[in-house]
Amino acid sequence: MSAPFKSSPVEFNQHQLFPSNIFDLLPEGHECYLYADLFQQLDTTTIESGYSIKGQNAYHPKQIVSILIYAYSRGVFSSRQIERRCREDLSFMFIAQMNCPNFRVLSDFRKDHGDFFQACFKQTVKLALALKLASLGHISLDGSKFKANSSKHKAMSYGRLKEKEQALSAEIDALIEQANRCGQEEDQAYKERTGYELPEDLKHKQGRLAKIKAAKKALEHREEQLNPGQNIEDKKQISFADTEARIMGKNGNFDYAYNAQISVDADLQIIVGQHVSQNANDKQEIEPALKALQDTAGRLPEQLSADNGYLSGDNLQALEHSRTDAYIATDKGEKSHKTPLDSSDRKLVKADFEYHEADNTFICPKGQVLKLKRQGQDGSRVYQGSSEVCTGCLLQSRCCQSAKGEARTINTDDKEPLRQQMNSKMATESAKAVYRKRKTIVEPVFGHIKNSGFRGFSVRGKEKVAGEFSLVCATHNIKKIAKAIFTGVVRPEWSHLTTKPAI
Repeated sequence: MSAPFKSSPVEFNQHQLFPSNIFDLLPEGHECYLYADLFQQLDTTTIESGYSIKGQNAYHPKQIVSILIYAYSRGVFSSRQIERRCREDLSFMFIAQMNCPNFRVLSDFRKDHGDFFQACFKQTVKLALALKLASLGHISLDGSKFKANSSKHKAMSYGRLKEKEQALSAEIDALIEQANRCGQEEDQAYKERTGYELPEDLKHKQGRLAKIKAAKKALEHREEQLNPGQNIEDKKQISFADTEARIMGKNGNFDYAYNAQISVDADLQIIVGQHVSQNANDKQEIEPALKALQDTAGRLPEQLSADNGYLSGDNLQALEHSRTDAYIATDKGEKSHKTPLDSSDRKLVKADFEYHEADNTFICPKGQVLKLKRQGQDGSRVYQGSSEVCTGCLLQSRCCQSAKGEARTINTDDKEPLRQQMNSKMATESAKAVYRKRKTIVEPVFGHIKNSGFRGFSVRGKEKVAGEFSLVCATHNIKKIAKAIFTGVVRPEWSHLTTKPAI
């Protein structure tokens, strides 16, 4: 009785009489064929001119970027793993055209060509616009933190940097002085050697001191840009591995990261604008987002929506200058409570106070005028009422929050009229209906990117990180375009769906 298992095909144990194409083993409609067609639409002439005719022939940049985008689309980000897949995976072998670049070639290309990846991303946006997969009718903006190629355990505070610099300098001076005193004892210790070699511990300490000084200098440069002329707090930290990354996080989970921003088109979730920020919040991100949109798509959207993290004076002013129809969610302090004011457990928020632009004052629910008390150089403003009036008010316990019993204050900035306009706009049902679309536009995109496995950068430094994030966004767009072709939403002449391309 024969075994109930399939036997190996004859081709496994002997050569076929006639040679066959190895890619015939791939299914007829495998996605790699369409991806190869899409990659042919990328223009790489700008980078090709940088290659020399001297020496060994290089891999074509279109081939390298095709391998990287295809790998990222399959959730493979390690250069070593990408090289391995090019040797073992038929679809990778097809994209690589049977070439297998060394992992260092892939890694160096990813590190050294950030500008080229930005250009590739722009090309995917233009391709999507040409295929009418994006219209710039409604754009939703959002940001998410991606881990830097560093660790919070490989960092040091400014105070600690100063201490270590002084301690290492003293140790190095002591070692050099000791070496100068050795004389004849040194000859006996080194025997056949010259005696002029640097001691290993001195080499180590000098290398460590160089790293300390470089990190300290980078931190000082960073703080001078952020807070010109101010003393640096000893608790300020910097990473040795990536000095341009910043500590970011929430709910007690903090690490070195970058704030990646994307603008997503409502039609098919195509990313039409992106940039990388070192800011831990989104209060200054609309202006660079609008600039990125203009540079990439050539024009600004008809509508833009963003969550309440973007509700800042600077962002509202940028939108005002761009004349973009914006929908920014208001936070709790800017919204009126649904419960009535006389409810005993209801705290008074900023929205309960009426702003008068004409005389630049706030009026409390009981009619007291809160006048401008102080204004900062950055435009911040503090309004405050009278302590005597607040003390005799029936709402004091639910309004005044000062432990010293001071009068109620309102904190805002010189863009308060713009904030009031947005508050009024977002209170309307039509604005709420537009804003509700945001969750289905931009949030799933970050979900797709992170679920594919990309949660941190492989490169260091903001410029290189921006390049890799452009690669990530280009990959997302390629996947969206490929899906649209597969599902029949569009049918470009250059795509292969039912037949394999001639090889």
